[in-house]
Amino acid sequence: MDRLTAMRVFAEVAASGSFTVTADRLDMSRAMVTRYVAELEQWLGARLLQRTTRRVSLTDAGESCLRRAQQMLALSEDLQEETARSSGGELRGQLRLTCSLSFGYAQLVEALGAFLALHPHLRLDLNVGDSALNLVEARVDLAIRISAEPDPLLIARPLALCESVLAASPDYLARQGVPTVPADLARHACLSHAHVGKTLWTLRQGEQAVAQAVATRFSANDAMVLMRAAVAGQGIAMLPTYLAAPGLRAGHLQAVLPDWQPPVLNIQALYPSRRHLSPAVRALLDFLVQHFQTATW
Repeated sequence: MDRLTAMRVFAEVAASGSFTVTADRLDMSRAMVTRYVAELEQWLGARLLQRTTRRVSLTDAGESCLRRAQQMLALSEDLQEETARSSGGELRGQLRLTCSLSFGYAQLVEALGAFLALHPHLRLDLNVGDSALNLVEARVDLAIRISAEPDPLLIARPLALCESVLAASPDYLARQGVPTVPADLARHACLSHAHVGKTLWTLRQGEQAVAQAVATRFSANDAMVLMRAAVAGQGIAMLPTYLAAPGLRAGHLQAVLPDWQPPVLNIQALYPSRRHLSPAVRALLDFLVQHFQTATW
């Protein structure tokens, strides 16, 4: 049995909670996934997973084994990358990242493409979504997150500021009128993020700050959906400029209350520890910092 592969398979099952999902992720049959886990359990002499018809969960022995397996897998990847660098300077292996769908679509995919062009022997696996993954359990090397404050349990490296804009389609504003003060938003259909300011929008003009209650007609958990609704004339949305800028320049969207600024957030790269930061992750971090320093949106 390839014990390192068995540990990798076991770690993926623990992260996904599914033999079928693991088989898809690792491009192997479900039977092979089951065999690797069974042989690892036989080698260790302990049951690692509890299997039911609905879910797979770790036993106490499985939790202990997972921590050790993740350490060994991280060391293995570090060794491969260090060997590659010493033998020819080429970065190799696979990096796992996570970010929001909107930032991945609007900004990160292009940056990652440029990075891969510089390092053709690297592979990237990008998980998009708003859920805050446990980076250690999911074996994620780098998370790109947008927030007011970073997670205190993770190491943060700033990439850029995330400014936002209130925007609506010219058609909507022609039909419903253009707000001139924040209080006007109360009589408009507003399109809100499900997890950020769903019913209350904070706006600032100089030293003056206003917390304006809004009538949320439609909410979604992703900014891309809100932007599409705004372009379709369904209301006024608060959108990150990294996503809305092309629509504003093309005239599909029009800025609303441009003298009032929504809260500015931080775009940061987060990772669990400096101790096991591989050369490939360091290279990607440095690249992203440089790339987004000159970004304009």
